[in-house]
Amino acid sequence: MKHQSFRKLRARMTPRQRVRAEARAKEMMAEMLLAEIRRSVGLTQQDLARSLGVTQPSLSKLEKQDDMHISTLRRLVEALGGRLEVVAHLPKGDIRISQFAQTI
Repeated sequence: MKHQSFRKLRARMTPRQRVRAEARAKEMMAEMLLAEIRRSVGLTQQDLARSLGVTQPSLSKLEKQDDMHISTLRRLVEALGGRLEVVAHLPKGDIRISQFAQTI
């Protein structure tokens, strides 16, 4: 099979197929590890470490952690160009927890 650009493949999709593909892409983005998020925004560990004021080995350790302070996670997300929200998924619905919102 020859390589085709995504633009060409998308052009051949029906509107329904495009909606399904976009929904699946959003699902996949919602389940990314920190290192995957960093790569998806086009940053190297060195780039992100520099913007955070840490060494590349320190950032590497952070990306592999499965537990960290919310403030540390917020700094990482903001350095990636995002904004962190903490949401609790409860039986009666989702609740955004504002206690951890950054105060300016």
